[in-house]
Amino acid sequence: MIELEGVPELIDPVMVAAFEGWNDAGDAASAAVAHLDREWKGEVFAALDAEDYYDFQVNRPTVFLDGGVRKITWPTTRLSVVRVGDTNGKGRTRDLVLVRGIEPSMRWRSFCNEILGFAHELGVEMLVVLGSLLGDTPHTRPVPVSGVTSDAELASRLDLEESRYEGPTGIVGILQEACTHAGVPAVSLWAAVPHYVSQPPNPKASLALLNRLEDLLDVRIPLGELSEDARAWQLGVDQLAAEDSEVAEYVQSLEEARDTADLPEASGEAIAREFERYLRRRDPQAPPGVATEGGLADGRDGSYLRDSAGGRARPPRPVSKDPREPKSGDDTGTGPKDAGRGTGPADSPDPSGDTDSADSAQPEDGPEDTGN
Repeated sequence: MIELEGVPELIDPVMVAAFEGWNDAGDAASAAVAHLDREWKGEVFAALDAEDYYDFQVNRPTVFLDGGVRKITWPTTRLSVVRVGDTNGKGRTRDLVLVRGIEPSMRWRSFCNEILGFAHELGVEMLVVLGSLLGDTPHTRPVPVSGVTSDAELASRLDLEESRYEGPTGIVGILQEACTHAGVPAVSLWAAVPHYVSQPPNPKASLALLNRLEDLLDVRIPLGELSEDARAWQLGVDQLAAEDSEVAEYVQSLEEARDTADLPEASGEAIAREFERYLRRRDPQAPPGVATEGGLADGRDGSYLRDSAGGRARPPRPVSKDPREPKSGDDTGTGPKDAGRGTGPADSPDPSGDTDSADSAQPEDGPEDTGN
């Protein structure tokens, strides 16, 4: 363990974590935590020793110049702390411990024990892990977000699903299981990313995760330019899809399936939840709303956004193979260039099945594997 600045004393701390790699389709989860760190100016206080957990031939260090001096950044997992509270004194003050890194290459149990050691030392009340997976969801609709826990009492109290997943898992599933054995309440939030436009970034999915986290923790998260980024992303994907009649037809079929599944949710209750979020952003003293599937922060349905095609001339054509079958290299966690990043391993909900208003599949301790 590398101590950087010592351990601060925290107020009602909650740990929020995300890891690049298998559990991070479109970099949506890691980008969400990075957004929190940036907007709240997080202060790094610790990092895990990269030598213990990473294969540097898989996750290579990077060299950069700092004032003419060459320095090296090693792939690792860092912990920072941010204090949440309105400057005008309104709203609840609490601390978030942000954990952001790369899925480790080895010694997962020791890795989780180190994270939990910090959680115990800091008095963390709950751990929330963010993940994203590839799913059969159209980019034109609100991003489905699943909330999953292995704790029956927590599921009932926070309106979450209990995990029933069986199968391969990633570090998110392992960390949540470690929390269960350690008696630390743990929740996984999973966003479904359209598998036909899976390249990072995906600000719409990051925005959906932050909206759900906001509801879960009853805090107000500053969105900065994320809403505009999400709007631009969707507009870009719309344009690319319009250039290919086959893709456009496929997206339309996904829209029809999604709209049919969401008919029960197109109700006064769903509209009320979005309106409550809108009011809460205008007035932090407004009562919190019920957790939703991650509609946009301004209460709109999220039917806009920017191209995440990463240089592609158009979204890739739909593939016929089982979306849960990982590509070569899916579990390497190599960061943004990982071909299988976030293929929705065991800890990600299964997007291949039916969806309801809040998710595109049945999650695990992270939802079920979605594959590619």
